[in-house]
Amino acid sequence: MSFYNNKTVKQLLNHHKNYNYMTPFVNNKLKMVAGLCFGLSTLMLSGCSNILADSNYNKIGAENTQSTSKIQSSSNSSAKPKSIVGYTYGSRPMYLIDDMDNSPLKTQLKSCEGQTAMKSDFSISHRGAPLQYPEHTYDGYMAAARMGAGILECDVAFTKDKQLVCRHAQNDLHTTTNILSTPLAQKCSTPPKFDAQGILTNADKIECRTSDITLDEFKSLRGKMDAANTKASSIKDYMNATSPWRTELYNQNGKLVSLEEHIKLAESLGLKHTPELKAPTEKMPFGDYTQDQYRKQLIDTYKKAGVSADKVYAQSFDIEDIKYWVKNNPDFAKNAVFLTDDSNETAEGKTFDKNDPKTWKHSMQELKSMGVNIIAPATWLLVTSDGKGRMMPSQYAVEAKKAGLKIITWSIERSGPLANGGGWYYTGLGDAINNDGDLMNYIDVLAQDVGVIGMFSDWPATVTYYANCKGL
Repeated sequence: MSFYNNKTVKQLLNHHKNYNYMTPFVNNKLKMVAGLCFGLSTLMLSGCSNILADSNYNKIGAENTQSTSKIQSSSNSSAKPKSIVGYTYGSRPMYLIDDMDNSPLKTQLKSCEGQTAMKSDFSISHRGAPLQYPEHTYDGYMAAARMGAGILECDVAFTKDKQLVCRHAQNDLHTTTNILSTPLAQKCSTPPKFDAQGILTNADKIECRTSDITLDEFKSLRGKMDAANTKASSIKDYMNATSPWRTELYNQNGKLVSLEEHIKLAESLGLKHTPELKAPTEKMPFGDYTQDQYRKQLIDTYKKAGVSADKVYAQSFDIEDIKYWVKNNPDFAKNAVFLTDDSNETAEGKTFDKNDPKTWKHSMQELKSMGVNIIAPATWLLVTSDGKGRMMPSQYAVEAKKAGLKIITWSIERSGPLANGGGWYYTGLGDAINNDGDLMNYIDVLAQDVGVIGMFSDWPATVTYYANCKGL
C-alpha cells in the first residue's frame, strides 16, 4: 500500500461517478484503484467492486477508444463527455516541504509525495493563480482548477453599462491590465498625462475603473501581473514593474471574463463559486444604479445560471451586504462570507489587537446574531505566537469558534520569500516565520488548531497537497 491508505481509496471511490471513463487520465486512475483494492477490508472491497463494475473497467481499451473518437467527431451528440481536468501539484509543494525544519509534520507531508492529486473544497483559488498568472484571467482560473482548487473566486465589479465582471477592485485596470497601452486609456477617470517631450507626468495619479468603460471594451483588454511603477516617466516603465518573485511568463493571453463567463467556466469544471461584491469606487447610486441593485444583481446572476445556493459562497467586507442577503436571499445567505481584517473590524478609537476583543468593532456573538454563519479573516488575525517561535490560535479565532462561526481565511502565498518574516499576511509572527518552509507550519496551525474550513491561496497546489495528505 505504501503511502496510500483507506481514506485515499475512499476519496477515489467517491469521485469515480463524476469521471468520463473513456479518457486515458481516468483509465490510469482506475488501474491505480484496482491495484489498491487488494488487501482492503470487506467493505472497501465492495466499494472497489462497485467502481470497477460501474465503470466497465474490463471493457476500457480499444472499444472505448473507438467510442471516444465517434463522440468527439459528432459535435451535436448529446453524449459528448465533459472535459476532465488533470490535477497536478507541480514542484512547489515539495519545494516548501523540503525547506521545512525537521519535524513530525515534515515527515508526514513528505510521506504523501507520491499521492494522487485530487480536487479539494478546502483549497480555494484566490483570484485564480496570481503567484504566476495574471489575476482574474481565464489562464489563471484554469491553472487553479488544475491544481485541485475546489472553489473558484471572482471579485465582482461593474462596468459603465452596469455589467458584472471579475476584477479585484473597480479601480485597478491601470495596474492589472494593458489599458494604458490602448486608446481606452483616454477614457480613464484619471488618464495618463504627458509633457511636450512626451514624458509621463502623473504616474502616481493614474486611475482606470471598470465603470469607465463598457463590457465590450473591458473584454478587449488583456490582463497582466498586478504592478505599477508610480515614479515612471513612460507608460512602458509604468507597466513593467512586476515583483521579482513573480513572473511575466504567462502574460501572453490574459483573457478577461465577465461574471457570467466565470460561472460557466466554474460549472464546466465542476467547481463551487465564491464571488466577492467589491466596494464601489463610484459614489452610489451610479446614475440610477443603487447598491441594493448591485447586491441583487450578483445573486440573480447565479440564479439565472441555475447554480444552486449551496454551491455559492458570496463574500463582502461590508456587513450591510451580508445583511441584505440575509433579508432578501436567505438561501444564498446561509453560505455568505463576511470578510474581516483591521480595516473594517477595528473599534472606533482603538488599534486592532487580535487578542483583545475590546478592540474589535463587532463581537462574534453580534455577528452571529446578524445572520453571519461564516467569517473570513486575514490569516494573521487567526494566529498568534508565544514569542518563542510557536504558533497558536489567536483570541479572535477562539471567540469565533466559541460563537459557532465557521472560518475561512485568506491568503496563502500572497507574499514573496519568507526569510524576512513575510510582511502583512504574517503580522506578529516574525519569531515563527523565517523561511519558505514555515508556510506549511502556518497552514497546519490554521487547519488543525484554528480549524478553518477552507483556505484561499495564490497558488492552490500548496493547499491542495496539504488537504489531500491530511484527508481534508
